[in-house]
Amino acid sequence: MKLRRRATVFTLLVLSFALVPGTPGIASAAPVPVPSVRSTSEAGIELPRPAGRYAVGVQILRLSDPRRRDPWVPSAHRELMVSVHYPARAGTGAAAAYMTREEARLLLEARGLAGVVPAETVSGVRTHARVDARPAYGRFPMVLLSPGFSMPRSTLTTLANDLASRGYVVAAVDHAYESVGTAFPGGRVLTCLACERVDTDQERARVAVGRAHDLSFVIDRLTALRASSGTIHGHSGFPFARMIDSRRIGVAGHSIGGAAAAAVMRRDPRVRAGVNLDGNFFTPLAGAGMEGRPFMMMGTSAAHGPTAPDSDWQGAWTRLDGWKRWLTVAGAEHFSFTDLPVLADRLGLFDPAAPLSGERSWQLTRDYTAAFFDTHLRGMARPLLDGPAADRPEVAFPRM
Repeated sequence: MKLRRRATVFTLLVLSFALVPGTPGIASAAPVPVPSVRSTSEAGIELPRPAGRYAVGVQILRLSDPRRRDPWVPSAHRELMVSVHYPARAGTGAAAAYMTREEARLLLEARGLAGVVPAETVSGVRTHARVDARPAYGRFPMVLLSPGFSMPRSTLTTLANDLASRGYVVAAVDHAYESVGTAFPGGRVLTCLACERVDTDQERARVAVGRAHDLSFVIDRLTALRASSGTIHGHSGFPFARMIDSRRIGVAGHSIGGAAAAAVMRRDPRVRAGVNLDGNFFTPLAGAGMEGRPFMMMGTSAAHGPTAPDSDWQGAWTRLDGWKRWLTVAGAEHFSFTDLPVLADRLGLFDPAAPLSGERSWQLTRDYTAAFFDTHLRGMARPLLDGPAADRPEVAFPRM
């Protein structure tokens, strides 16, 4: 009975991320240092171990764009928080936290779950990344990650860590006022103003386009050996800019982050390949304007199969003019492409809406996303993308 109650609570928590959260604005919080783990032995929860050969480092940056006003607070410049995961040398740096305690507290409180799931359980999840670890030698492709609407960037940590372990620099982006809680330096935590104002597909399209501008700005800053004063949280330039091969940049996003992935490819030719994880595109003529660059759509069978009534993937598919794949995953639900089902597995919980286990969901997301970027950013043959595989029967290729 206790397990069932906890499972119900976790299911409510997962569902809450998809709904419009409550309190908007700015909540006061303690100063925001680069998070590190002091002790997670009590929770005993950790993300899956990355599959690549590199150790993983992470650095957290605040980026501010003096050329743009924030769409939700026009009196302020546009700000972003970015977790940069990168191939690192083993044995350096301090263990990185999953998120700050204040971010976790707001995540729970927004849906009335404070005191049900301890904030420390969420913030203290072990990630396998090391804060400020010394970077590995070499130049690497870069992948940008954009989370779902109201979702913090931390929910894509497992994917970020795994790609970094395989030899990618990975920038996971929190778009200001579009997450239930994002900690900024100076004691600020921004909450989801956008969640109260976005209701129609036209408004969602504007979010995707705005995020596309954010992602281009991240590329500008992370590939610059020198940056304007104050734009990168105490640095004159991104410390690892020399690691990034700016000719090999990709993007992936979950939900509306997937729409942003397509939108940034349309406007920014530096982005060579993109992935949409279970998101509608929303923008008019989605899929057009990519000039032959590769794009992959991977989503649930129920929401994004060829006959799904509310999906706009069929139109986008016809407009994509380069290498393309349309994959569906049986037994998955919308959050199966994020960390949330993995955390449920670690807690011994079961979500009846997602028969596919969190571990299996993660394995499939990892395998196909890594295969896509290996193929198109590193020139490595990956037969996994050629069609259905007997050892992955959940994944169908409705269009080739």
